[in-house]
Amino acid sequence: MSYFGTDGIRGKFGEMPITPEFALKLGFAAGKVLKRTNPKAKPIVVLGKDTRLSGYILEAALQAGLNAAGVYVHLLGPLPTPAIAHLTRALHAHAGIVISASHNPYFDNGIKFFSSEGKKLPDHLQELINEELKQDIQIEDTANLGKSVRVKDANGRYIEFCKSTFPYHFDLRNLKIVVDCANGAAYNVGPAVFRELGAKVIALYNEPSGLNINEHCGSTHPESLQKAVVEHQADLGIAFDGDADRVIMVDQFGHLVDGDHILYILATQAKNKPAGIVGTVMSNMALELALEKAQVPFVRAKVGDRYVLQALEENNWVIGGEPSGHILTLDKSTTGDAIIAALQVLTVMVEQEKALHELAADFKLFPQVLVNVRLEQMIDPYAVPALVTEFEKAEAQLKGRGRLLIRKSGTEPVIRVMVEGDQQEEVTALANQLAEAVRFHATAA
Repeated sequence: MSYFGTDGIRGKFGEMPITPEFALKLGFAAGKVLKRTNPKAKPIVVLGKDTRLSGYILEAALQAGLNAAGVYVHLLGPLPTPAIAHLTRALHAHAGIVISASHNPYFDNGIKFFSSEGKKLPDHLQELINEELKQDIQIEDTANLGKSVRVKDANGRYIEFCKSTFPYHFDLRNLKIVVDCANGAAYNVGPAVFRELGAKVIALYNEPSGLNINEHCGSTHPESLQKAVVEHQADLGIAFDGDADRVIMVDQFGHLVDGDHILYILATQAKNKPAGIVGTVMSNMALELALEKAQVPFVRAKVGDRYVLQALEENNWVIGGEPSGHILTLDKSTTGDAIIAALQVLTVMVEQEKALHELAADFKLFPQVLVNVRLEQMIDPYAVPALVTEFEKAEAQLKGRGRLLIRKSGTEPVIRVMVEGDQQEEVTALANQLAEAVRFHATAA
């Protein structure tokens, strides 16, 4: 079996595979593979984490396994996931490992690997690690054990890297920014970056307890940020998720600026238009139409930053992302980076001398309705001719001004029916109608 999902290994702490025992064995297996694939070097791995309490345990277990395999470990402490990707390259490490479950609750955790280039670990290396996990831990020679050192300036290195993506002749001195750190990995470096660029920063949810990460805060719960921006009469707000690879922004009136808005701003309002933009099947149709009007090519990838990255590389483009705020700017960073994405929007604000709401003034999201149809037993909706006919009718009705997306959940017996269009009432009616049709035919089957 493969322990790796589309975004590393993830689950509830204390349950396989997110246990101390498995982390120890995973560290050893990964170390053995690194030694085998780098026979002339003493492999170095950088290891970072978010603020979950369980991160301390997984960090110690992974570190022990890697050292036992003869790998040197550079401990970074709590830092955003993209910081680990950057420092893997900057420190010339052979791999990077981050312990985080991103936007999930505190009781979950995960382990994700980066290659020496700061990118997702190639599939063939994941397979080699999976194979090595079948073997027992055997120490061959205690003279060849690895060591661990703590990188004391990891925070400062990453802060300077983020600042380097903002034009040196600009500053943020005229801006008041509320920053919601989600009690996560960016609790320290996030506010520091904007403060050092001159902004007046009001930090929210920057006191992690190990148990409060993402709890009613951050990019998945921006309500407190919206309220705080208005109360403090700030120019804008910025919210990260637990590992700071996602960003949601808020304008001075408390209105949300999500990933689709950010892609729109970077594609149409910046001085230099990008060659093209990659979204996902979940990107709002309003973005597709706005980019078409601006003559910026647009393609959709499957949900997940891995697929966005793949499409960007295939097209030789640099900007892509998801409505959730996972934004990639490959000319700045190798992976999705919330701080850097926010800085690119701030760059446009400064160069255009416009407020955030002005940059997105001409962009209005289409109404979107999602209905989750829970079934006793999963079916393939596109294998039912009568349902296909219903879907085709809806698509014909929405042609040119809306769309629908019918997809199976990958984790539960649920069909997700999403309808999007320029008329709220029509979209709601169609979504409910199609959901009812799926229920009826699933029961009949």
